[in-house]
Amino acid sequence: MDSIDGLQCLTMTAENPTSGDLTPVPIVTCKLCLCEQPLDKVTMLQECQCIYCTSCLKQYMMLSIREGCGSPITCPDMVCLNHGTLQETEIACLVPVSEYQLYQRLKFEREVHMDPLRTWCPVADCQTVCHIAAGDPGKPVMVECPSCHLKFCSCCKDPWHGEASCRDSQLPEHGALFGTDADAPIKQCPVCRIYIERNEGCAQMMCKNCKHTFCWYCLQNLDNDIFLRHYDKGPCRNKLGHSRASVMWNRTQVVGILVGLGVIALVTSPLLLLASPCIICCVCKSCRGKKKKHDPSTT
Repeated sequence: MDSIDGLQCLTMTAENPTSGDLTPVPIVTCKLCLCEQPLDKVTMLQECQCIYCTSCLKQYMMLSIREGCGSPITCPDMVCLNHGTLQETEIACLVPVSEYQLYQRLKFEREVHMDPLRTWCPVADCQTVCHIAAGDPGKPVMVECPSCHLKFCSCCKDPWHGEASCRDSQLPEHGALFGTDADAPIKQCPVCRIYIERNEGCAQMMCKNCKHTFCWYCLQNLDNDIFLRHYDKGPCRNKLGHSRASVMWNRTQVVGILVGLGVIALVTSPLLLLASPCIICCVCKSCRGKKKKHDPSTT
């Protein structure tokens, strides 16, 4: 067990063999790099007890911090039965101080973005967390920054506009940059409300935070639209950002995969039906053999 700045990290250790001891050193297979490592080079996660080599776990944590936007770092094993989440003490032990501070900052920003009763002051040089008074969900509320004393709207972040609607009070240049307009480069994820900036690429977007897939122009849910038929009709027709040929090629690949899986299922099912009597006979013979072996009347 290692200790860094008062924080403890669970690293597995083995007793040092005495001179002349021929006992083999225990080794563990890392599920990330699939290499066999001695116990002093692996780390066990506290919550799910999964074991990885320390170097792979460090790289995984640093990548998750930079691409996760402050989301909880889960166990690298996608089929982990316990669905483990890394503790902050484990992260602090295995990553540099600068990366851990970045993780704490991104985590705090994510918490503020997802909290309906907190928001950031819109003044660029202020960056103060302001508290929003409880009210009807989605209804504009006046918020006053405790640092710069700016009074602004909780929905559109513009200076407080009273009874006027948010869309009517937005300046033209502000509305073109931020909001729900079709061509705005900055929008919020329809599910987790995290701000997303689009500078290039197609209109099919995936949120890094919650993995929700949606259309950038109308914010329509695309999670189940594997053929991207949303862009065949309606106001977003032909706005995907790819040529018609590339869209057709994508659909052909999806159909080919589905047909291939169906053919495999059709081919293997008759073989399994034909082989099932043989399998049953083998199982019955093995059971009879065990039964005769343990039957006292035969001895």
